[in-house]
Amino acid sequence: MRAQEFVTEDAVGKISKRNQNATRGLNKFRDLNFADRVYELNRVMMAVACNNGTEFVQEVDGESWAGRHDIAAPYTQVEQDMLNLAYKKIGTKAIDINKGDLRSQEHPAVNKTSPVTGFKGY
Repeated sequence: MRAQEFVTEDAVGKISKRNQNATRGLNKFRDLNFADRVYELNRVMMAVACNNGTEFVQEVDGESWAGRHDIAAPYTQVEQDMLNLAYKKIGTKAIDINKGDLRSQEHPAVNKTSPVTGFKGY
């Protein structure tokens, strides 16, 4: 069965009676602020994995700094310019968190000492 046979995009928010009858346990949900469906799905499924149906087995991590936003990480100025044009064309509000700084700066301790003992021969 092809996906187009059970998910169509011509009737916004509607499921046919035939398709509804052919499914079990169908839930539809979204975040209260209508912000980010993919992130909300991730959060809900993480919470499902942390419980046994009657109680939470472990705590669910808090929302990350990326939270309700999609993240794009361009490597070059050309890629940043391409993103800026795309944001403008689509009408997306974007925030440049690093204020144009595309440099990657490693912590001073990176690659200074190895956690593995070197081979000393046989």
